[in-house]
Amino acid sequence: MPDLPASPPEPSQRDNATGRGTLGRIDAVVHLGFAVLLVASAVRYMMRHSPADNLGVLALAAAVCTLYALIAVLSQRRRPWAVWMFVLVVLWAVLVIVAPSFAWCSFALFFLCRTGFTGWVAYLAGGATAAATAFGLFRLGGGTDVAMLLGPLAVGVMLTLIHDRIEHDAEEQRRLHAAVSLAQGQLAATERRAGSIEERARVSREIHDTVTQGLASSLLLLEAAHRSWPTPAAREDVRSASGVLRQNLAETRSLVHDLASPGLETAPLPEAIFKAASQYLPGVHLLVTGEPRPVPADTRHALLRVVQSAAANTALHASAANATVTLGFLPGFVTLDVFDDGAGFDPSSLAPPSDAGGYGLRAMRQRVEQLGGVFSVESSPGGGTVVAAELPTRKKL
Repeated sequence: MPDLPASPPEPSQRDNATGRGTLGRIDAVVHLGFAVLLVASAVRYMMRHSPADNLGVLALAAAVCTLYALIAVLSQRRRPWAVWMFVLVVLWAVLVIVAPSFAWCSFALFFLCRTGFTGWVAYLAGGATAAATAFGLFRLGGGTDVAMLLGPLAVGVMLTLIHDRIEHDAEEQRRLHAAVSLAQGQLAATERRAGSIEERARVSREIHDTVTQGLASSLLLLEAAHRSWPTPAAREDVRSASGVLRQNLAETRSLVHDLASPGLETAPLPEAIFKAASQYLPGVHLLVTGEPRPVPADTRHALLRVVQSAAANTALHASAANATVTLGFLPGFVTLDVFDDGAGFDPSSLAPPSDAGGYGLRAMRQRVEQLGGVFSVESSPGGGTVVAAELPTRKKL
């Protein structure tokens, strides 16, 4: 079996990986900067002081460097390193006070303090770093240069404000990302529920327009045959019922496979419409206006189901002497009218759907309107019925 490609990471995984990669690059730059500044500061100190003075300071600088390297390794391995950070701040404060040449390393130490600590401890460590730098540089200026004292403190305040702003923006971004992820999950769940409801409604319409209508028509024919048996008309009713049941069986098998009507989906539309209506109204007349042309598959399917359901309703309820189906091809539209001269009814007094029926007209209307079409019913008691549907043949952009 071939190896399947790995699925793409979730958005949160990608964002976390990106965040870790960005922080890793920043840490690498900070560590490299500390190393360069420490070496430069050590060289500067050795050039300006005697070997006797160099020894103790360089030993302290080496201890600071070793401790910094230890903290860098522990932080990468997600090991506890806060205690070592306290020790580093203390040693570095002593170093920068004794040898102000190392004050340039303060930037890296300040960033490391804000990374290693949170809350008031982070502010305390950062303040200690700035204060030690200010004191060391003030000593370097002979205790007379106020700028040496105030400069590091001002830079420390600015870096603190900038770092706080960056942390606030990062936290807000994480919050927004969590909100978007939650909304996406809720939207996906809603779409799944809506798709399930739509599929149930679609299958319900398909079953109503095929299986239910076919069984009802067969039942009507068998009841008529029972009343007039054994006359030739009764035998004809039994044969008609058998034919409808065979067609109904084929429809049921088709629904199990792909919810299509065998024999109707491939024939020209006028022929398919006539066959669909003739299943329930053997004497139906078909009129075609306009130039017949292919229509989209979903439009064709809706027209077939509407004519099936309308013809079945006519056969079951109308007691009509005549029925006519009119199929019209217009620019951008196709129309379907099913007329009968039967008993008629009051469309405004339809009974709600129940086990006894009542789904037909509602299912037809839903089917047509979901495709952007218009559905209407004109009828009155004793005045016949016209079921009309108009469907677009071009999809809206």
